[in-house]
Amino acid sequence: MKLPKSHPRYLSLLQRHRIEDGVRKGITHPQGLIAQGRGEAFDYLLREKTNAPAKKAIRAAAALLLLAKSPVLSVNGNIAALCPKEMVSLADAIPAKLEVNLFYRTGKRAQLIARELKKNGAKKVYGVSRLVKLHGLESKRGLVDPEGMAKADVVLVPLEDGDRTEALVRAKKKVIAIDLNPLSRTSKKASITIVDNAVRCIQLLIREVKSLKKISRAKLVSLSKFNNKRNLRMSLSEMRLG
Repeated sequence: MKLPKSHPRYLSLLQRHRIEDGVRKGITHPQGLIAQGRGEAFDYLLREKTNAPAKKAIRAAAALLLLAKSPVLSVNGNIAALCPKEMVSLADAIPAKLEVNLFYRTGKRAQLIARELKKNGAKKVYGVSRLVKLHGLESKRGLVDPEGMAKADVVLVPLEDGDRTEALVRAKKKVIAIDLNPLSRTSKKASITIVDNAVRCIQLLIREVKSLKKISRAKLVSLSKFNNKRNLRMSLSEMRLG
């Protein structure tokens, strides 16, 4: 079905169709449809706009990613369906590694996601083979690449499960979460949480990373300092006002 761009729900419908297409391709698990719907409900409360608290978090996240010695961007089935090209562009801009990480993991799904990322310009994708276990995490989310997330100091986790965010924090890694639900365990446990639609957020992160590359390291350190609890309270206030 061809969506008319004049439709008031065009962007939202486009994202739904991308998720559906991801399921058909075997990239996205059917449970991803539920996650997409849940996210949309919170996005309505934000009036489907990137607000001031999210922009502040994006700026801090961009600074932290540029300061990182070994940054990794985590990619699950929904992200691979929604914005693979943008994730590759963000990885190139930092630069950072791209790693597949899945809750409903199969070798085939991991390979399909890696193939999708490479089709969109990625030269190398981690998290497909030679995996090790992240301490304290029993699910397949705990399988990480020894040359990727296992060595990372900063990990970007869009559309994440709270248990892996906690495990990454316990492993002394800084975690940047993209989560439309400011009350989730992921949002509360992450070092920096961006309460925003992932598709909008990644595009803004790319722009911010490119902009901040021009400033000094000392300024980046200052920008990366972030009070996540306070910012989450501000995000909740935005939703109430909406």
